[in-house]
Amino acid sequence: MEMLYAALLSIAAFWLGACPFSLWVGHWLLGKDIRDYGDGNPGATNVFRAGGYKAASLALSLDIAKGMPFVVLAYLFLGFPDIIVMIVAVSAIVGNAFSPVLGLKGGKSIAVTYGVLLALPQHEMLVLFAVFMTLGFLILGSNSWAVMLGPVGSLPYLVATEAYMVASLFMLCVLVIFGIKQFEELKTGPRITGGLIGVFQSRRRQV
Repeated sequence: MEMLYAALLSIAAFWLGACPFSLWVGHWLLGKDIRDYGDGNPGATNVFRAGGYKAASLALSLDIAKGMPFVVLAYLFLGFPDIIVMIVAVSAIVGNAFSPVLGLKGGKSIAVTYGVLLALPQHEMLVLFAVFMTLGFLILGSNSWAVMLGPVGSLPYLVATEAYMVASLFMLCVLVIFGIKQFEELKTGPRITGGLIGVFQSRRRQV
């Protein structure tokens, strides 16, 4: 019975993750297809480009929130072991990344991953992920490489901590999904020319 519930939760998490809330917010509130803006991604950033911060805030909140309910249900109410909880969590991210609603062309899954991490009881993962991704945006000239630094930076710590082996597998899955979604942009190597370092270097050259 536990495996049946686990399968149902994973399927439900996948389909909730597959709901393109940012795209729908763009249609409902702005009357626009947000994929016509920016990088064409059906995410909250392009909602902002299409219509401003109010619509983008709603879209971002929905994209984060959709990663949470079935993860919380799996561990808090049903008490499933960590491996099943992580499968449900990954299902939500996969649903967003490869949404059947969008012909398997989903978003980059950054917001829904934060939602999943907020819901998971292993809060260290959220802290590590957020710190390394923020560091990436501060020092790297490429947003795609900055995003990748979240799972790349978190994974070695999780692997080195035996108590977090299941969490390591989860973060490895996130790394693979992010790599697939960012593949084209990652063909250009990372450059430490953006963020605060880039601004600092630019100002030094002006002095």
